[in-house]
Amino acid sequence: MVSQVVKAEMLISVPGSKSRRAGGFTLLELMVVVAMIAITTAVVSFTIPDPSSTRLEREAARLIALLESARTQARAGAMTVRWVPQPGSDGGDYHFWGLPPALMPPLKWLASGVQAEVLGGLSIKLGPEPVIGAQSILLRMEDKQIIVSTDGLSAFEVNTGDASVDSEDDATGAASAP
Repeated sequence: MVSQVVKAEMLISVPGSKSRRAGGFTLLELMVVVAMIAITTAVVSFTIPDPSSTRLEREAARLIALLESARTQARAGAMTVRWVPQPGSDGGDYHFWGLPPALMPPLKWLASGVQAEVLGGLSIKLGPEPVIGAQSILLRMEDKQIIVSTDGLSAFEVNTGDASVDSEDDATGAASAP
C-alpha cells in the first residue's frame, strides 16, 4: 500500500475569498511594527544622559575616592593633609599638601575643562583629626556643576542641596535648629 501525503494549506482568509499561504505580512502589520520601532527610538533618545553631566559625575566620584583615600592616610599617619585646587598650574589641577610623594595620587582631572572651587575657603583639610568640619567643593564643567561635601564626620558625597547657603548660615551662626 502506498500512502499518499497530502499537503495541507493553512487558510488565513475568510471562506469564499481567494486563499493565500501563511507567511506574508500585510501592509497594516508592517506599519504597526514601524510605528512601534519609532516610539521605542523616541523613548530611548530621551533617556540617554548628557555626556558633559556624565563626565562631571565621574570626576566627582573620582574626587570623592581620592579625598577619602587621602583622609584615611592622614589619619593613619597622623599627618596634616590639605587638598588645594590649582587651576592652570603646570604641576596639576589640584594638590594634596602634606602627603609624602610615595602616597601622592594623580593630580590631574581625567576630563578637560573641569574647574574646582572650595566653598568658604582656599583648601580642604583632610586630617589628622577624625572630625574635620563641614567642607564643600564646587566642581564645574561647561554649564554643569556638582557640589561635593562632607559634614566633617561622614564621608564626602555629592550634595544635591546648595552648600553655599549652608556655609553662610554656619558663618553667621544662624543655622536653624531641627
